[in-house]
Amino acid sequence: MVRQLLLGGVVSLVNIAIHAVLMATVVSTARKVLKWDRRQSQAWLAAVMVATVGVLMVAHVAEVLAWSLAYAVLDVVPAGTDVVYFAFVNYTTLGYGDVVPVERWRLLGPIAAMNGVLLFGWSTAVIFEVLRQAMRSRDRMTGS
Repeated sequence: MVRQLLLGGVVSLVNIAIHAVLMATVVSTARKVLKWDRRQSQAWLAAVMVATVGVLMVAHVAEVLAWSLAYAVLDVVPAGTDVVYFAFVNYTTLGYGDVVPVERWRLLGPIAAMNGVLLFGWSTAVIFEVLRQAMRSRDRMTGS
């Protein structure tokens, strides 16, 4: 059990690092972009939000792939199972139940789910931060 917790913790920390780098990049880029003259436009706001969410989706896919790599290296999934599918199901807490990990690695699924829930929450906070910055920037320009 300790081995599972340690390895799950390591993969979670790798994912947190991926997320931290991309979140910092998203927020700082949004701050710069929202200073451009086009910030008054609703289309510009929509484009900033679509780009923000797009980058967050890429971050989550990279994190799922990190879990997939760990599952493949540790031989966590039963033979014939797609490790990327298995990682997505765990990370998103979808839990179809059609595939379960091998007995000795059972804790990795819930650890991946916990990691995914935390990172989805963090992404939601970043989306709202970018939107808040955009609205503040727009209000300054319009004098509201």
